[in-house]
Amino acid sequence: MEKKTGVEDGVLKVQMFGGFSLLWNGIQIAGGPKARESQFAYLLQLLLHFRDEGVKRNRLEEALFGERDVGNVHHSLRSVIYNARKKLKQAGLPDVNYIWQEHDIFYWTKEIPLEEDTRQFEQLYHHAREIEDSVKRLECLMDACYCYHGDFLPSQAGMIWAAQEARRYQGMFFSCVEEAVILLRMQEDWIRMKELGTYVCKISPFADWEVITMEALVAMGWMAEARKLYDDTMELYMQEQGCHPSKKLMELLDRLGTQMDHRYAMLDAIQTELSEERDELSGGYLCTWPVFQGIYQIIKRILERSGQSVYLMLCTIVDSKGNPMEDSSLLEELSERLEMAVCRAIRHGDTVTRYGKGQYLVLLVNTTRENCKVVQKRINEQFLVGRQRTGIKYYVNSVICSTDR
Repeated sequence: MEKKTGVEDGVLKVQMFGGFSLLWNGIQIAGGPKARESQFAYLLQLLLHFRDEGVKRNRLEEALFGERDVGNVHHSLRSVIYNARKKLKQAGLPDVNYIWQEHDIFYWTKEIPLEEDTRQFEQLYHHAREIEDSVKRLECLMDACYCYHGDFLPSQAGMIWAAQEARRYQGMFFSCVEEAVILLRMQEDWIRMKELGTYVCKISPFADWEVITMEALVAMGWMAEARKLYDDTMELYMQEQGCHPSKKLMELLDRLGTQMDHRYAMLDAIQTELSEERDELSGGYLCTWPVFQGIYQIIKRILERSGQSVYLMLCTIVDSKGNPMEDSSLLEELSERLEMAVCRAIRHGDTVTRYGKGQYLVLLVNTTRENCKVVQKRINEQFLVGRQRTGIKYYVNSVICSTDR
């Protein structure tokens, strides 16, 4: 068994957030990142977490044996408890009656000191609501936030009792974060707000918590870091979720743009800066979704008086049956190839953006519907290789008349 340093002796340390772990005198006796789930772990998870009210026999038996066909389920439960007692004694715990029964309810002993992260978190959560002083309340809320290390028993998400507890704790965690952010904003403590946002994003990804870090960066004037965070977030959401971040995060980018200040400069220097592109690739202009939205909206306004013909084309990767491809490593590879094919096939003044996994939007300026078909043919020539069974399905709409198909 692996010895952990810096752990108080004589106290059983229980971790339930982000995974199960049980430490005694610095030695891990159950759980851990590499541990396999076992009946020993299932038994202790329930008894330790509900140590005050105890656990009914039928609840224990359901958690340990589920729908398995066990001849004598009561005897099997007694066997699991007997083996658990032996294992706990071998781990060095005091020789006491670890698990005791009263009627049909099983309890964990009160003779061994116990510290559980979920109970510590819950105590901090409730204590924060009793504190009137905003500074002290903020410190308590921050302690609660950093006490939450991830979802409650994620490996047990399929069990009703664990899923219910996970939802309850996550709701409490989100409430702590939201209130802490309000107080940090009032105190203009942007550094700690940034640190909290970074932490929360790691603990609960894809929950739009990036807005916390983004707001702090903008408030401190760290525009380069804010732009990088935005780009990284867009890429992460597109790659992992196949969708864009929330409207709230997109609106924050607009705020970022209005707050950016530049040094005094002559018009020629400003125009040179505006003309600089990060990539010097030939072909169409590849940009992020917010930039594409802005270009689309300004072109639509220009069309009201110019009379130019502009078309919006959606390119979707499909399988051999013509259905959109399901998420896979192959789809990601094909998406990258489609991006390159589209950029090469369209003109220098046309614009393209990735909309979702396996989908790209193209804005074709000053063209005709017939020329759209020519572009599609060029994309196919770049994209299709050999006897490739996947293909691309195209949808084309006029920017002026969105019902034209």
